[in-house]
Amino acid sequence: MSSITTSAIDTPSRRSVERTCDDLAIIVLAAVGLVASLTFRDYGLGWDDYTHAEYADLLLRMYGSGFKDTGALSFANLYMYGGGFDMAAALLHKVIPLELFETRRLLGAIVGMIGLAVTWRLGRRVGGPLAGLAALLLLALCPTFYGHMFMNPKDAPFAVAMVILMLGLVRLAEEYPSPSPRTILIVGLGAGLSIGTRILGGLALIYAVVGFVPLLLEEYRTHGARETIRRFSQVVYMLLPGLILGYLVMGLIWPWSIMEPANPFHALTYFSHFFEKPWKEMFDGALVSVPDMPWFYLPTLFALQLPEVLLGLLIAGVVGTMVLLARTGVSGRRRTILLMLTLAATLPLVIAMVKRPALYNGIRHFIFVIPPMTVLAGTAFAWGMNWLGENRRSWQPAAIAVFSFGLLLPLGEMIRLHPYQYTHFNHIAGTVRGADDHYMLDYWGLAFKQASDGLREELTERQEAPPHGRKWKVAVCGPQRPAQVALGPDFTIGWDSHAADFAMTLGEFYCKGLTAPVMVEIKRDDVVFARVYDIRGRSISSLLAIPGL
Repeated sequence: MSSITTSAIDTPSRRSVERTCDDLAIIVLAAVGLVASLTFRDYGLGWDDYTHAEYADLLLRMYGSGFKDTGALSFANLYMYGGGFDMAAALLHKVIPLELFETRRLLGAIVGMIGLAVTWRLGRRVGGPLAGLAALLLLALCPTFYGHMFMNPKDAPFAVAMVILMLGLVRLAEEYPSPSPRTILIVGLGAGLSIGTRILGGLALIYAVVGFVPLLLEEYRTHGARETIRRFSQVVYMLLPGLILGYLVMGLIWPWSIMEPANPFHALTYFSHFFEKPWKEMFDGALVSVPDMPWFYLPTLFALQLPEVLLGLLIAGVVGTMVLLARTGVSGRRRTILLMLTLAATLPLVIAMVKRPALYNGIRHFIFVIPPMTVLAGTAFAWGMNWLGENRRSWQPAAIAVFSFGLLLPLGEMIRLHPYQYTHFNHIAGTVRGADDHYMLDYWGLAFKQASDGLREELTERQEAPPHGRKWKVAVCGPQRPAQVALGPDFTIGWDSHAADFAMTLGEFYCKGLTAPVMVEIKRDDVVFARVYDIRGRSISSLLAIPGL
């Protein structure tokens, strides 16, 4: 991994490996973009979508009023997050002929595509064209990342912002001590977008401080202490315009953060403690209060939800980095780059395992570690192909076949689960069928979109109309706002199942399986994601399977 090349790989018609890999990467990006453009409307709303849309309106109203209307600075707890994605979606909605939440899905796809492209360029810069292509394929065919990029308004944009910042830091290490203006711009933009989206973006400072140690030690051995300090000071001075840009970007998308200098630290303190009434979620077949999740919550879910090929190559990448850090003859620059990537891929998980904060909703809060994971994995694949080219060239086709098969496994699951890719569990877990009784699947209630479409179609087919003088009443077990948006104006929703005509329930542990006619059933891999029951004339006391949850 210290000197990865791809020249040992055979290509047809003597076409250069670099050109072939780059052309394939562009084809992959085009294919993903085409699929996303055709399917973004399929993704429903999550628990937070409606509230984030309200936050965007408040932010735009604040800017439009010249900061006279400051309701956005105290709205729920969202003022402690950035609203860049939400504002961009609201503005885009004003100029394109799509409904607001369709616009949000489309913008999510666009942001996700930016993340894929940046990950490709980062992988290419770290390990060469083959590593870049492999990283792109691993990320594009990671169901967790792909599913979240359409409908997660916080964590997916944050993951993209963090990989932009990581690209800037890698470029900075390569060009040290004379970073180019483009590198300074990328570092500043990435820092502003990252911290302005979630305060966790400050973790990148740890990546940089720790990661640059090998490079600075090499500088010290080569140039001495005085020259090392001078060169370091020069780099800091050159970065100042980028950091100022980053601060302005942060303030633009997260205005509360600059109202008082200490506000970002207040946000960090706030989110370091659980800030809601605790509830229970299913983990490993047991109901566990979210502040009491065990230390192995994250490593377990990452092991069961990431594709097997990504897991294997990631382990190889981390081990390879550790070997290189201990090996002489490897440049400090190379050590710094790989150490930063390894920290970006693993340190947040290690911190969570040690600190044990409240954990819930699977790994959605940590998908920002997936892009650097794929870069490490892609680099490990390129290293393996290079080693085979030098020692066992005849084995290269077999290695490519195994890698391709590893990619086909998550691809098949993504097609079967569409549009619920974010619920993916790998074959180690027995796919979603094996995970259904042990872990949360559609915790965000995306299936309510398809369930609502099915209910309307069923009523139209039966030629049924609501009782005279009122709308259809639907009792909902799950997120009500997504159900209301999906059902439309001809329905009223609520918790009360006594006076309701229909019951719409998620296939999660906290919703009852009712003894009533099933009108609509949404299933994937034989797992029920949502049902709609006809409860007219029936006495249903509650839709909750476990009272008080």
